[in-house]
Amino acid sequence: MAALAATTGGALSAPASAEGETPPGQVEFPTHCLPPQEAGLPPADGPTTARITVDDPAPKVGDTVTVTYQVARTPAVNPIGTELPADVLTPTGRILLGGAQSGEVTVVGAKRNDPVQAGAGLPAVTMTGTFTVTAPGGITLAPGGYTLHTSHLLDLDTACSATGTPVSERLTATPLPRANLRAVALGTAYGKPGAKVKVTGAGFAPGTAVTVAGRAGAAETADRVAATADDRGAVLAELPVTDRATTAVVAYEGTAWSAQQGSGPAAYTVVDATPPPPGTQTVTAVVEPGALSMTQAGEAIALGAVPYGEGGAAPGRIGTVTVKDARGGPAGWSLIGKVTDFTGPGGVRIPGASLSWTPSCTAAAGSPSRCVAGSAGVVGPEGAVLASTPDAAPAGGTFTVDATVALTVPPYTPPGAYTAVLTLTLS
Repeated sequence: MAALAATTGGALSAPASAEGETPPGQVEFPTHCLPPQEAGLPPADGPTTARITVDDPAPKVGDTVTVTYQVARTPAVNPIGTELPADVLTPTGRILLGGAQSGEVTVVGAKRNDPVQAGAGLPAVTMTGTFTVTAPGGITLAPGGYTLHTSHLLDLDTACSATGTPVSERLTATPLPRANLRAVALGTAYGKPGAKVKVTGAGFAPGTAVTVAGRAGAAETADRVAATADDRGAVLAELPVTDRATTAVVAYEGTAWSAQQGSGPAAYTVVDATPPPPGTQTVTAVVEPGALSMTQAGEAIALGAVPYGEGGAAPGRIGTVTVKDARGGPAGWSLIGKVTDFTGPGGVRIPGASLSWTPSCTAAAGSPSRCVAGSAGVVGPEGAVLASTPDAAPAGGTFTVDATVALTVPPYTPPGAYTAVLTLTLS
């Protein structure tokens, strides 16, 4: 189900165009208008001239788009036998979505009109509403039926229906950027020159060629081996480490490492194997690397309530996350979050892209790395960065990560509890 929201607003007529010029997107379609029974009038059949516009023709998935439905001409007439006073006409209507996203948008106009003489046609109206983009690609918008409600003497509705209406507006939605979840782990963090290290990777595109390579700072070393990701995106390889300059191991798709198609570096130390001179002894102490781990306070997030009919933002806060990086290498880390759709009564859904957050991150005293909070914005099913630390020498520390969250709930979403799953991945 597409997320729909109705808002009020409107004007008496569409914006004026140059004389004789048809506004972009204006369409005409047959309409059958049924006056209220109390009026004793026959149905009015004729063309409706209308136009749909949007405030953003190139939104991203998760964005809220405001749509405007302007009816410039209607066959509907004043349903009462006397003059219809000013500001007693309220229009409501539907906009039909097609293409990459289906559904309807409810639009509403303000109670504002000039006086209408008895038997005269009802005036032009403007209705507005909003919807949340849930899918990437081209989305079409076509006018649907509309109702003209008058509130003078009696509450009367003139319902105008139409089928097979032409497309009036188009927009192209772009997907949210995908988080890079590629990561590697090493079977050992140190070894003599020429030793083979077991490399395990995850998060790569299934079936793609992957290069596993040594790295010293930002430059690659001579250590390199080819591998192929399996159908789950996992990589297994053994890398002979012969270059004494190697201080880390990375893996990547394509011809060169990049932040979009490569893993972060996993620390590795080449142990000097040069024999000591006669009469001397080499004394070696090894500081064993630890692990990258996280814990989270609490298992549930309770968001605030939103009034039915009004919609708005349901606020909350995630359980505080503590990240400990005791690996002892130059690699930073990333904490990624992604959320499923919210499911409520009767299977009604609120898209996961309707959830946004504002992250924060603090490094404990003495931590070598600095903590960088992710950008405020949409979380969504594709994922977003909650926090990270950059590659550095040295790296590591203890970090406290938090975020306020808000779920945008459309007006007239059916009452009830809506539940989703927020998954955090540390790599």
